[in-house]
Amino acid sequence: MAIKVEPVKQSNMNTQDVLVVAPSATTALVGAPRATLRTNQNKSGVRRRKSDDSIDLDAPDLYFNRELSHLQFNIRVLEQSLDASHPLLNRLFFLLIFSSNLDEFFEIRVASLRRQVALDREKSAADGMRPTEVLKEVSRLCHEQIERQYAVLNEVLIPAMEAEKIRFIRREQWTKAQAVWVEEFFNNEILPVISPIGLDPSHPFPRLVNKSLNFIVSLEGKDAFGREGGLAILPAPRSLSRLLRLPDELCDGGDNFVFLSSMIHAHAKSLFPGMKVKGCYQFRITRNADLAVNSEEISDLASALRGELLSRGYGDAVRVEVADNCPEDLAHFLLKQFSLTEDELYRVNGPVNLNRLMAVMGQINRPDLHYKPFTPGLPKLLRKEAGSIFNTIRQGDLLLHHPFESFSPVEDLLREAANDPDVVAIKQTLYRTGADSNIVNALVEAARNGKEVTVVIELQARFDEADNLILASRLQEAGAIVIYGVVAYKTHAKMMHLLRREQGTLRPYAHLGTGNYHAKTARLYTDYGLLTANKDICEDVHKVFLQLCGMGQVLNMRKLLHAPFTLHKKMLEMIDREAEFAVAGKKARIVIKLNSITEPKLIKALYRASQAGVTIDLIVRGICCLKPGIAEVSDNIKVRSIIGRFLEHTRVFSFYNDGKEETYCASADFMERNLFHRVETCFPLVDSRLANRVRKDLETYLLDNCQSWELQSEGNYLLNSPAEGEAEVSVQETLLDAYAEKLS
Repeated sequence: MAIKVEPVKQSNMNTQDVLVVAPSATTALVGAPRATLRTNQNKSGVRRRKSDDSIDLDAPDLYFNRELSHLQFNIRVLEQSLDASHPLLNRLFFLLIFSSNLDEFFEIRVASLRRQVALDREKSAADGMRPTEVLKEVSRLCHEQIERQYAVLNEVLIPAMEAEKIRFIRREQWTKAQAVWVEEFFNNEILPVISPIGLDPSHPFPRLVNKSLNFIVSLEGKDAFGREGGLAILPAPRSLSRLLRLPDELCDGGDNFVFLSSMIHAHAKSLFPGMKVKGCYQFRITRNADLAVNSEEISDLASALRGELLSRGYGDAVRVEVADNCPEDLAHFLLKQFSLTEDELYRVNGPVNLNRLMAVMGQINRPDLHYKPFTPGLPKLLRKEAGSIFNTIRQGDLLLHHPFESFSPVEDLLREAANDPDVVAIKQTLYRTGADSNIVNALVEAARNGKEVTVVIELQARFDEADNLILASRLQEAGAIVIYGVVAYKTHAKMMHLLRREQGTLRPYAHLGTGNYHAKTARLYTDYGLLTANKDICEDVHKVFLQLCGMGQVLNMRKLLHAPFTLHKKMLEMIDREAEFAVAGKKARIVIKLNSITEPKLIKALYRASQAGVTIDLIVRGICCLKPGIAEVSDNIKVRSIIGRFLEHTRVFSFYNDGKEETYCASADFMERNLFHRVETCFPLVDSRLANRVRKDLETYLLDNCQSWELQSEGNYLLNSPAEGEAEVSVQETLLDAYAEKLS
């Protein structure tokens, strides 16, 4: 039975909607709750008052739980699989991203909660929920939504793909010729590498790697040694694809696939000759995948990480997924092996390793079922100038808005610097980039060409640790100086600093961004990047590198804000400043766009600003612990989330400041980890032309009535839609039209 979220009553802007979860058949997104578009810009709608000290802004009921808010984001991602405005294969992609996101959620967030409970160190956040309470609610929500996910796959997407002649052929649907091909593939490719493990005193339950596909097999009879049949575990070979394409000549046109699990199910008896296979059921274990590196006990971070990476796949189990037809006794046997309970058992109607369906995306040549391709644009100055990019940057700051505008100017700058005899030094931070990226290639080339190349690599970028270790070795072999940042403070800042000798003096250039130096994600994530020769900004970037590479006291910055030193304090000051303007009867407005907001002091500052009458619009893609729309606390705050073709990743902070507007871009979210435990940069847009452009982009986000979800004070999100007679506005499509190259 599928799960659908339904509104109790018709949504409107003068009532608050309460959502209930009701069982029903899966329907298209038109059945999802919607809210009429609203923006928080009407002066008459602003409630202005002095801060009420009698209201306790630390009260737990003023905060959403971080983990549950995180799950709400994933649910909004799942909703995209039902949205017919997305092409079919992209809808499948959203459904699979939901699986991938949940995997990481269990590996990191659920694992952390379980560890607190196991160690009897339960800590409540601002919302007051204890980890045991959170885990119960997480289990309820995840069971509900995973059931719904498989219903969407089986009842909506698979039939839609079959209509397009894209088929996942089940065992009972194989033709005789297909069955013969499967048997030959099993005998030639699977049987030689698979290793069944019979369970007995000399063969205890095996250690199974995190997220691997396995089967539990129930047997009857005696084997060659006279052992009575019982149970066996069958790990699927990791070297084999989980999805195989059937030869075209065996099919009636279209794209036809068979699951590896179906092949193993069909021929499991071949693995246990002379025994009766009573049942064969797939299962998967999710484990704690967080690396534990004690900064006080290590002398070599790289060596410590290499050791931890070897054991990552075997952390404590946090979830068991089994086929929905797995008998109760076998499911409970698995739970016992992994010290888990029914709350951690997930029965699924389909492949347990659903995200491995991603492989199908590259095997189907159907451009009509994908988003239309686009070519990222270039700023006018770069289109006009055919010479050195340094000359262009000297004429004025350049702002790139990815993916609508190309990431190539950043690569071109570094590539030119690597071969320019006048460039003497390059400093670069790398968080996620890939060991064979154009950025890395240019840094290697620069080092080999005799430049002073210093690269600050964050080895503890989660799930990129192994790639970053390889990257570090490659750069060191080329002659670059590689720094691993500051232990216990992840280097999350995105910045580049170049020194070029011009007319006898050294002139600095810099790049600062909100996203990673990664060409692939620059086509998928929205981010801003600033190319500048501004002396103050370049000098500040240089100072941050000095702090990362050497030792010394906090250095004063002229333009940049940086964590863990000044960013949090300055954000509080700027929020409070807007509140003071509002109390004085002046126009006061804050627009903030980021990925997550969890830090209590900043949330309380926003509450105080709202109480004072500041108009506050928050565009928060993911986690939001702030509750909007609470009378006398946050009734001047609106929160919206944009979910669409591109992952929203920009961080922008805009303050009206009594008409002297200030706009910043940053690498940091409003989270404790960003503000207190990471090295982050926040840079002002000092060029008014660029600042106005970014503020215009923010207003477009606030006008979106196609991809925006509005957070309600109860914690649910309503999908905005055009009011009667109002035009549809999709912010991502609008920005594509504004900045990308026009197709002829």
